Amino acid sequence: MKQIHSTAVIEEGAIIQEGVVIGPHCFVDTGAVIGEGTILQANVVIGKNVRIGKRNQLFPNCVIGGQPQILNLGPDAKIGGLVIGDDNTIREQVTIHPSMHHDAITKIGNSNLIMVGVHIGHDCVIEDKIVLSNFTQISGHCKIETGVWLSGVVLIHQFTTVGRWCYAAAIAGINKDIPPFLIVSGHYPPEVRGVNKRGLKRAGLNEKQQKAIQDAYKHLYRDDKKPLLHKAKEMAEEAGLDENVRDMVDAILKSSEHRYGRYLEKFR
Repeated sequence: MKQIHSTAVIEEGAIIQEGVVIGPHCFVDTGAVIGEGTILQANVVIGKNVRIGKRNQLFPNCVIGGQPQILNLGPDAKIGGLVIGDDNTIREQVTIHPSMHHDAITKIGNSNLIMVGVHIGHDCVIEDKIVLSNFTQISGHCKIETGVWLSGVVLIHQFTTVGRWCYAAAIAGINKDIPPFLIVSGHYPPEVRGVNKRGLKRAGLNEKQQKAIQDAYKHLYRDDKKPLLHKAKEMAEEAGLDENVRDMVDAILKSSEHRYGRYLEKFR
């Protein structure tokens, strides 16, 4: 059964599915879809054509699907969509923007915790089981892979990829791609500090897989005899390389294809 507060405004054409709770002074624009069991607390704004999946919780003062922050983008401009999966927790004052392109989407996956004041820019891909801590700011066109944990006030430059099960320390400023499984801190440039051991366990990797990642990290980042890219190219030629290590190596090689170390920038 739906529960919609008398002060909420639901525009014609919005689809509210069973079990949805919409609190006081919420606004749901035309074309939006709110999936089963999703809860909108007070003062939540859902923009046009936003699709939200099942069992999400949105806390007060979120603005989800507002117009992208782009210079000279008029109020009648054709913009794209925003799709949010299932079982996400979106805390107070979060802003998430749809794609700037009319035929594309910003995509949020499943089972993410997005804390107070987080901003996710247009055309981002946020995968699954991610923690974005308070006031983290993610610029447009970024990709945050599964299991990433960003601590408070982390800043992500546009077109940056953060590999799966990474951890970024508070106040990091990340302006280049980060391979999977690593810990990073500092800013412009950020520095790789180690392996995210807790992330490896959260990912369900066995001891052999964890050791392979640890050994690869030591060779790539703690052996100063050769440049990082040279070592990555050598490892890429090895037969029988652990699949997770190969993902680390591939991330390094791909990021090297753009002069600023951001692979996705190739496609802008």
